[in-house]
Amino acid sequence: MDFEELLTKYSPFVKKHILPLGLGLFGLIFLGYGLIVLFVGLGNSSGTNSQEEMNFDLQNAPNSAASNSASLESIIMVDVEGAVVNPGVYSLKQDARIKDSLIAAGGLSAKADREWVSKNLNLAMKLSDGAKIYIPAQGETKGVQGIASTTESAVGGLININIASETDLDSLSGVGPATAQKIIDNRPYSSIQDLLSKKAVSQKIFDKIKDQISVF
Repeated sequence: MDFEELLTKYSPFVKKHILPLGLGLFGLIFLGYGLIVLFVGLGNSSGTNSQEEMNFDLQNAPNSAASNSASLESIIMVDVEGAVVNPGVYSLKQDARIKDSLIAAGGLSAKADREWVSKNLNLAMKLSDGAKIYIPAQGETKGVQGIASTTESAVGGLININIASETDLDSLSGVGPATAQKIIDNRPYSSIQDLLSKKAVSQKIFDKIKDQISVF
């Protein structure tokens, strides 16, 4: 059956129902157009969201790394030993004081020489990374001006001018028995610069020993 025969056969039906058929045809066209727009829109939206998420991650990745790095740099390690409740190495904030280190170690033990602590230890002093705090027990410092060389101070064998014995101080470059005694008599020190402000040593001697001493 060719096209002309089909046209002749169905022409009366088409003419009779032309309005419903026309409306149905337009409906199918609009439906197809709507589906196309919907799928194209979803594809673009997904791509945009993925790009936005990628940009967000890239923008924030350096900030996150910087934040983690800053967090690590703001922590210091301090060794607290001697007559404290829980001796050991503790992680503290960068601006921590000696008082904070003692609190972290559970405070002074019953055997601690509290009188020595009150006279020689500056609880408000800031700590540095790697510092060592030693609290003597009662009777441990009896008969000596400070503590023996086993507690010489923090890192790298520095001598703690707040607790070192006369013998320890005498071992410093340019320091003799008289100067060592003067250093002991002017305790406590909140910084090594106090040796000059309290006139415990001369500028010449200070320049020689400044890299060999600490105050905690």
